[in-house]
Amino acid sequence: MAAPETHSNGDDGVLLRLPPVRGIGQGRVITGLVLALVLPPVVEVLVTVLNFRNFAMIMLLQLAVAVAVAAIGGLWPAVVAAVLGSFLLNYFSADPIGSLSIADPTTLFTLVVFLAVACGVALAVGLASRRAQEAARSGAEATALSELALRILSSDGSLESFLEKVRSNLGMEAVTLLGTTNLAAAAPGTQPEWRALASAGPNPPVTHAAADHAAVVDPHYTLLLRGGPLTAQHQRLLAAFGAFVVAVRERQQLVKSRRDNVRLAEGNKMRTSILRAVSHDLRTPLAGIKLAVSSLRQEDVNFPPDVERELLETIEDYADRLDHLVDNLLDMSRITADAVNPLLAGIVWADVLPQALRGVPVDRLRNELPPNLPPVQADAGMLERVVANIVENAVKYAPDSDVVLTARAGAGITLGDRPASELRIVDHGRGMGHEEVLTMFQPFQRFGDSPSPAGGGSTGGGIGLGLAVAKGFSEAMGGRLAAEPTPGGGLTMVVTLPLWTGDPE
Repeated sequence: MAAPETHSNGDDGVLLRLPPVRGIGQGRVITGLVLALVLPPVVEVLVTVLNFRNFAMIMLLQLAVAVAVAAIGGLWPAVVAAVLGSFLLNYFSADPIGSLSIADPTTLFTLVVFLAVACGVALAVGLASRRAQEAARSGAEATALSELALRILSSDGSLESFLEKVRSNLGMEAVTLLGTTNLAAAAPGTQPEWRALASAGPNPPVTHAAADHAAVVDPHYTLLLRGGPLTAQHQRLLAAFGAFVVAVRERQQLVKSRRDNVRLAEGNKMRTSILRAVSHDLRTPLAGIKLAVSSLRQEDVNFPPDVERELLETIEDYADRLDHLVDNLLDMSRITADAVNPLLAGIVWADVLPQALRGVPVDRLRNELPPNLPPVQADAGMLERVVANIVENAVKYAPDSDVVLTARAGAGITLGDRPASELRIVDHGRGMGHEEVLTMFQPFQRFGDSPSPAGGGSTGGGIGLGLAVAKGFSEAMGGRLAAEPTPGGGLTMVVTLPLWTGDPE
């Protein structure tokens, strides 16, 4: 049995292990030669002692010996056994016995056929043994490469990591992957422009002239290697590595294309929704403000104080709506660009309610927060926006329901391994289905053109950013925003934030 072959480096230990392959080694050849010299005489001694004189059966016994020796020692021990067996058959079993001369020509022909068959069997067994070794070697290499492929796919997926494995497995000093993307655009008769995509090892080659070996993976990729000679086995491994290079590179390009497509889709959605907001949600309050201002500016009309006050309230209300819409758009763009940087501090839930609930009808709210709750880790401004957006949503989509605010902290309320506290904003609107809950936190989702983002049942204004902004800010502060059905009907929004420990994470 051949010893297992391994290639390794100092970082990962054994990277490629070729399983042991059974073959005819030197020990088996020597054993076969010994048997080839011993067994044919033993057969003749036994038939002589037993006074057995059937020439055909004795010849078959000698042929069986040659086959057995071939199976053990391979070709040359079997040839030795066949030649020695034919000699012994001639001397001890063929007439005249005790002489190398042959009286019957048929016996001579039989001996020649025996020798040819024995040598042919030995040759066939030897070839089969070599084919078995080659098949076992190919299977071992395929198994090892399969294991290596799984390790590569489960790694970080970078080309540098992959090329380091190529370098260590082939025993090279450095490896570089060259790539070209302008092969079709190259002018006839000109060489394509190659550039280094990734490398591993010290002083990697970047040109064909600086490399000791070059392997063309496909028309777009070439591996340059610097180091010792490549064996036949290494050449086969290099061909397999080339296929892996293409797979890793294409996977990277697919991931990048998918990220780009997602960004483009989000950007298109953002632009479309902004246009929709400008065309309807922003123009409506602007038209109301302009109408009220135009009315007040009429010099030939004297409005009663109550009408004038109503017009001014209309201007203020529409201005607040514009401010809220613009704030949500800006906040959503910050969340999408991952540019939210909260200033975390210890905040008590009740401290943010006055600013967050400003403008909400008092008769629609029930504040049931218990006293002496511990502070949570939050950014005061972001937490105000979270609460304001959720309450505004509940008031809008549950018009016949009071909005109840309550909070709790204690055992069983955690975020990961940290103790936490939760604020619950409860309405008793129509509630939501499971699929609606899955989409309610997506930006630009609003009742009328998609499932309602809250528990109510009537169409409302806005551009569908309130809950998306609330969720984004909650997660930016290290918390969580979730929705659950209210007992008896409706929707409960649960804001969970970790308790303040004095050290923001």
